[in-house]
Amino acid sequence: MPSPSPPMQRGACPYSAGGAGKISLRPLAKRAEVWYNGGMLKHLIDCAMKREACDLVLKNVRIFNVFTGKIEEGDIAVAEGRIVGIGEGFRGKREYDGKGRIALPSFFDAHIHIESSMLSPEAWAELAVPHGTGAIVADPHEIVNVCGIAGAEYIHEAFSRLSHMGERPLDVFLELPSCVPATPFETSGASIGGRETEEEIARGLFFGLGEMMNFPAVLSADEDVLRKIEGAMSQGKPVDGHAPGLAGDALGAYLVAGIRTDHESLTPEECGEKIARGMFVQVRCGSSANNLDDAAKAVNAFNFRRFVLCSDDKNAKDLCGRGHIDDALKRLVKAGVPAEYAVCMATSNVATCYGLKDYGAIAPRYFADIVLVDDMQSFRVRAVFKRGILMAEEGKALFSSKERYLPSSVRSTVKIKKVTASDLKIIGHGGKFRAMEVQPHGLYTGEVFVPAPKGELDVKGTDLTKLAVVERHFATGNVGLGLVKGYGLRGGAIGISVAHDSHNLVVLGDDDEAMARVVSLLEKAGGGMAVVDGEGEDVFALDIAGLMSSGGAEEVVSRTDALQTRARNMGVKEGYEPFMTLVFLSLAVIPELKLTDRGLFSLSKYSFVPLEVMENS
Repeated sequence: MPSPSPPMQRGACPYSAGGAGKISLRPLAKRAEVWYNGGMLKHLIDCAMKREACDLVLKNVRIFNVFTGKIEEGDIAVAEGRIVGIGEGFRGKREYDGKGRIALPSFFDAHIHIESSMLSPEAWAELAVPHGTGAIVADPHEIVNVCGIAGAEYIHEAFSRLSHMGERPLDVFLELPSCVPATPFETSGASIGGRETEEEIARGLFFGLGEMMNFPAVLSADEDVLRKIEGAMSQGKPVDGHAPGLAGDALGAYLVAGIRTDHESLTPEECGEKIARGMFVQVRCGSSANNLDDAAKAVNAFNFRRFVLCSDDKNAKDLCGRGHIDDALKRLVKAGVPAEYAVCMATSNVATCYGLKDYGAIAPRYFADIVLVDDMQSFRVRAVFKRGILMAEEGKALFSSKERYLPSSVRSTVKIKKVTASDLKIIGHGGKFRAMEVQPHGLYTGEVFVPAPKGELDVKGTDLTKLAVVERHFATGNVGLGLVKGYGLRGGAIGISVAHDSHNLVVLGDDDEAMARVVSLLEKAGGGMAVVDGEGEDVFALDIAGLMSSGGAEEVVSRTDALQTRARNMGVKEGYEPFMTLVFLSLAVIPELKLTDRGLFSLSKYSFVPLEVMENS
């Protein structure tokens, strides 16, 4: 299908080729050549030969070998952030007793949008690293759709300020989002075309090109999209994929474009075909979407090296309560995947996928990024080392940021034209209204038809609720109106400024005044989550681009929990997360019926459709 060229937009936080000079571009992940500098090679060899004392010796550990699948006993010797030996007799300036625990390479998330946690980069790292996470491939797609390249620069700089004993606790491989805006059918805060992508991807800021969601444009050989891909490939940088349901010739064409990964496989058969054609399948264990159980059925002794683990989107509550990649490992083993395969999927496989030869193994020359766990079933993390520095122990980070980095470029991003109750009225003419019917526990929506009155629609006392998407980047006044069937909410309204992928305001309710009040609360807070019900009103500010909070993890979890509970008490049915389900109701690339600030969109028709259909139309 054709892919129209998205409009070029500029706003308060636009793309700016000159913006890079305003912040330091210290690399967030070290490269292999660093260790050869300054005569370091002789020192490493002397440590390996036991002629010199190492910086650290991890003693009394059982070491999982990703190359053999076996566990061996011995000490791990570390110098200059590298593993220099495994065995006995090493002397260390520092020694750490592993108490017989299993040593694994630190875990690698192959694809994540950290914005979905609603945490700042600093708070996210403080939460994730104690769960064994040592590196991530981060696609700042959400914040770049709001703030342009300034959003990616913010993510980079916030992570780069984290340090403990002179070492960063986390390696961040930052990707340049490929789809800004995600579709031409909504108003986004920025637009990055092929020319801008070529310029930006050449900078040291970006490791690769983020998930190419616009697969129809790839298949139709859209000139601007191909320019983005070619820009990355000309720099030798990877291109990540997003290819739900692609098979046969279409899959072949997508792979010919140079795209190597996919996290959207929905069945074991789809996983199998993609691997057979040379792809890496990213097994997703997220809060809103999860293909782990289906992917597990496709794993075998021959193909397990082509699976990698990712979270994609994981909220703060799940990170606190369930964990990160350690949670995915536990679930994989429970689903029947051998623990040895699962660990490789979280470590060495990711390194192979992205060509990172110094990551993913406990062996001489590799980075000393090591996790100590009780066993390879529960994967309970006891200690986390980064380049041989203890970064977390017994679930607690040993590093912290004294203050959050919060530049003006990611603040005050909600700009709307005033919305009143009259703007939310829906008038019928006696035909039928289209309504979304949301799939429980999923992201898909069906299309159903309900009778339309002649005159104003009142949804109170029915199984319908109104849905509004309010443009929030340029105060255009755009308000998309639609209906949702079966959600259950009654007696007010709820709303959120997180709405994939352009992150306009999305508001649901059965009362126009309450819905308008929610919009006002979100504007005043600079974005966030809001509830207006019979008991009053409450709002939790997401002061970073309307997506994340500058507060700590505990505050984010407690405040979002309280609002979720309050919304649940308004009658939202089981199978729907009151706010998080709303986040995807404006995502026009997922079937079937979605609502953007420009109107109701049908993916099967690949066009906007009217809310009301007359009998003779």
